[in-house]
Amino acid sequence: MPAVYIRRLRKGMVMIMGNTDMKNGPKAPKDPTKKRPALYLMLDDVIEGRLREDGNYAEISFLEGRVAAKISAVMPDVPREMAEELQTCAGLRKYVHSIGITAVAQEKENIGKIMDYTLNCRREKDYGGTNYRITVPLDGSEALILLADYPENPLDTTLASCRMEFTEYITAKMTVAFYLNDGYEVPELIPDPPVDFTSDDYRGMISRSLMQEGNLWRLARAVRKARAGEDVTIAYIGGSITQGAGAKPIATNSYAYRSYEAFCRRFGTGSNVHFIKAGVGGTPSELGLCRYRAEVLDEAGEHGPDIVVIEFAVNDAGDETNGVCFESLALMAVNGPGHPAVVLLFSVFMDDGNLQGRLAPIGERYGFPMVSLKNAVTPQFYSEQPIITKRQYFYDLYHPSNEGHRIMADCLDYLWQRAGDGSFEENDKEQLTGGCEDVAAGKEPVYGDTFKALEVYTKKDVDGGIVVSAGGFDGCDCELQYVERNVNAYATPEFPENWMHPAGAAKEPYRIGLTCKDLLLIYKDSGDQKFGKAQVFVDGTLTRTIDPLLVGWNHCNAVIVYRSENAAEHVVEVKMEDNDKFFTILGWGYTR
Repeated sequence: MPAVYIRRLRKGMVMIMGNTDMKNGPKAPKDPTKKRPALYLMLDDVIEGRLREDGNYAEISFLEGRVAAKISAVMPDVPREMAEELQTCAGLRKYVHSIGITAVAQEKENIGKIMDYTLNCRREKDYGGTNYRITVPLDGSEALILLADYPENPLDTTLASCRMEFTEYITAKMTVAFYLNDGYEVPELIPDPPVDFTSDDYRGMISRSLMQEGNLWRLARAVRKARAGEDVTIAYIGGSITQGAGAKPIATNSYAYRSYEAFCRRFGTGSNVHFIKAGVGGTPSELGLCRYRAEVLDEAGEHGPDIVVIEFAVNDAGDETNGVCFESLALMAVNGPGHPAVVLLFSVFMDDGNLQGRLAPIGERYGFPMVSLKNAVTPQFYSEQPIITKRQYFYDLYHPSNEGHRIMADCLDYLWQRAGDGSFEENDKEQLTGGCEDVAAGKEPVYGDTFKALEVYTKKDVDGGIVVSAGGFDGCDCELQYVERNVNAYATPEFPENWMHPAGAAKEPYRIGLTCKDLLLIYKDSGDQKFGKAQVFVDGTLTRTIDPLLVGWNHCNAVIVYRSENAAEHVVEVKMEDNDKFFTILGWGYTR
């Protein structure tokens, strides 16, 4: 198909650039960007226009503070100074002549349909900056945004996001090229060879992921149940990687679903293996503790899960207890209904960082199997002939691509294979456990187990020992963090039954009376300036001031507001610093 270049004339109008043959259709134009060097914000990235909470089919890529790393991941030889400047709107105007967007629908029936592309600039205090917009045909032809067609806005500060919007559910492969102004050069892009998923080197890389086999007794028990046709439930809890970020489609290409499928293929007898996915973007194990009951145990039913995979190794920098919450979550799972096998999964960021150094001692103490993507993929990134490159493994700075999710699933499948080894028989408990007692046996914690019996109270819960007076927090917030649970392609809200303080509501504080040792407040972070600070008082003493704007985007958060050695009755109050602001209480976590 000949290339078709689309140029924006003015708002709402586009022009097909090139010669037209009335009989044979458009002819390929002389490419106006061919002589211009280019660098790439996206290169053959798979995008997914899935239904979002606003009713539109869209994919959003957040760019703020990430542009340099995204460019460097695709073209590592681009000068760092140039990549850093391109994070700003001034840098974009300085270096970039035009932006070329190409996209090809992955479904044959969708080739030739269209996508609306928007590159959004942020102003200093809000997101109302310049929007570079164009309609892109999903047939591989290039749509071209000429920056000269847009007046320069001195209020624009940073590149905030790009949004790809569709008329229906569509997946596509997309490239975004920044064509440079005269006088600027960049090294030529050298494409990566395809990943050979069948090679011995690949299998060796996967085997290096098994950081510790640990105590396999419970995992082997789950395998025996599945082979016998009994019901088995595998649950995954973690952050955005577990949610499936970077996987397209998110529902079926996430590492969680693919490793579940691998278990089914190896050991299932039909529909007897069940899947739970409880990943929430941007959240640490501190919030995972608050979600485990509702999103894992309630989903699993009275028998509980058989296997729980915990993935917080790249999220727990936000754990204010430095390991106590993660250890408590692992013990909550392993000692809870179903007495499941607990697997610790350590994912990795593009900068090679994760927290397995902090978290691995927990796995060592209790004999949990541990799987490390850092151990598997990071060393080979720096070899002369990597099995997979960083730009192939990562979708962005933090999340794996489809290839990355496949590797994560293959690493877990390697563990499944070890647990299902035919040499392990029912009575081989000593071999499976390394001669140690079951992992649930009482052991001194590494960091602490304060929250292993955490209970959660939300607006929908009934507890005769807890009394709430909502005061000015008598609203309900519907603009919440939405996530794709289990195998659903659609997203549903976190903590939909909540207490919200609307602007200008009654000044009466929110009050809750309960008996507890430790108390966590679950609340909503926001990027909306209409939200403001709230103060938390326990028995009249100010214990915490919460600023929901610190993180800068809409998501769930949990913080400790009170700790004690002994349980006692307490009255807790939440008061607004500014009554003309909003604040949302999502729930409470507490220990007795």
